[in-house]
Amino acid sequence: MKRMKKINILLLLLSFAAFISCEKEGDLITISRLEENELTGSASDVVITEDNTEEVVLTLNWTESSLSISDTTMSVPDIVVTTLQASTNEDFTDNVTESTETELSRSFTGAELNTLAKNLGAIPDVSTSVFFRLKALTGNNMEPVYSNAITTNITPFQIDMSIGYILDKDKAETAMTLYSADSDGRYLGFTGAVSWYNFFLREGDGTVWGNDPVSEVPFELSSDEGAWNCWFPGLGGCYYVDFNTNELEWSALHIPSLTVSGDIEGEMTYDRPNNKWILVFDATSSSINITVSGNGKLYNPTTRDDDAAAIDKPVGFTQNSETLEFGEQASTLSINVPSAGESTLVIDLSNPAAWTCEVTAGSGEPEEIIETLYLPGIDDGITGEWTFNNSLHLYDEETMSYAGVVNVNSLWGYNINIEKDNWDDAYFLGEGDAYTGTLSFKEGDNLPSPDPGLYLFDVSLNALSYNLISVGTEIYVSGLDDIWDFSKVLTATDEPGVFSGEVTFEAASPWGFQIHLNDSWNNFYGGADGQLIYKGASITDDAELTPGTYTLNVDLINNTYEFIQ
Repeated sequence: MKRMKKINILLLLLSFAAFISCEKEGDLITISRLEENELTGSASDVVITEDNTEEVVLTLNWTESSLSISDTTMSVPDIVVTTLQASTNEDFTDNVTESTETELSRSFTGAELNTLAKNLGAIPDVSTSVFFRLKALTGNNMEPVYSNAITTNITPFQIDMSIGYILDKDKAETAMTLYSADSDGRYLGFTGAVSWYNFFLREGDGTVWGNDPVSEVPFELSSDEGAWNCWFPGLGGCYYVDFNTNELEWSALHIPSLTVSGDIEGEMTYDRPNNKWILVFDATSSSINITVSGNGKLYNPTTRDDDAAAIDKPVGFTQNSETLEFGEQASTLSINVPSAGESTLVIDLSNPAAWTCEVTAGSGEPEEIIETLYLPGIDDGITGEWTFNNSLHLYDEETMSYAGVVNVNSLWGYNINIEKDNWDDAYFLGEGDAYTGTLSFKEGDNLPSPDPGLYLFDVSLNALSYNLISVGTEIYVSGLDDIWDFSKVLTATDEPGVFSGEVTFEAASPWGFQIHLNDSWNNFYGGADGQLIYKGASITDDAELTPGTYTLNVDLINNTYEFIQ
């Protein structure tokens, strides 16, 4: 503490004099005032388009600003804070943006520079002079030292701020969006969320919003770099989201059900993957007059994610020409019916800019085919957590059968889930052991884990069955040179699931070749273009290669193969 007080006194004196002195063994030691930075830029004119948003379009470089001391055997505390300022005013009196810099350069991508220009009030498609300079400071009570100012003429493009893009917990794109009709930072819309779904929201200018890491209060927002992901409450299903970046908070209104009354009556079913509500009915007329209403639970910063504290809210739809509006009141909806007989009432909420209601002929849309299954818990002995990183892939649509090779080390058993990050829709143990048995949907104990090792999983959702086969240290290539046996061997490498070995062929096989996991002929991979497909058509890459000897690498976990000569 005494040392810091001495430093602060020293800095205070520096603001009134060009040097300060003290005696050390009879010598006069001086410390100079803060030196100015010298700022340079890579471009004087920058035109930003959608084509160069990810490219670096401007780089600023500067020299280091520091204190100096006459005795080189002594050092001065490195406490200079450097701030990069940008303004559309040459004297920087107002309309200034600032960022703290820790390096001696700053590069802007087109998107970053476009956002900076937008925040400074630059007009799209018009060249605007933006002035840059550095402000160096050694303490809160000290006078700052400024670098030279440089000018860059920036022509930004129009940023669409009407769409808010929902990103997953890893900040990857999803298909979900919210809508800001006035492009004012308030985004509204419906989302189909699984329980405890984690997400971020990205605006059109690239700003990413998450949960405030300072207050740590759910539903409070921050765009700081350290912001956490936001999350939905523990109830999965349909949510009406009000995401307000101006008020730095958001809310989620859970809608568990919608009731139709009037010319037809019934409870609608929510199709979460497609963000639609549907009701199948028997049509007897060319039009219907109905109301659609329900009761929701509102979660916000006050209630947080506590179900007991959630606020009861009535909900309903009203008609506005060809689209719907949402609120607390329901009014009569007049809907045309295309034909008599079995029909489906569909409220489509997938486009946040235009919610619609229509009647279609028949009993609704076909059920979506599940392409991938996930195995949370299968490797928590390796990763230390339950993740959706291990998956099985559909190979027989008729029987809804899935397969994949997984490196297993499970401490508590595992589940088979039908959607990434969806903890609700999962299969558990019906009957059986660690290697074969039946499945139970949404109830039961965790599936038992086998001994650690590499296994082929074969799962059928139609038969509700699972079967695990141990993958040894060798796999086989059969069919090369039209020799269908197990004489060509690939051996396991140090990387789990990866096998390698030399193979030789004199001519392409007329039937292609296969990768077999054992000598039963039943468990094999075909594929094409470097991608393996369980029980797929034979691989014919040998027809495109010059006959000879190659190293063949096979990755059973990532379903890839490659020839290296």
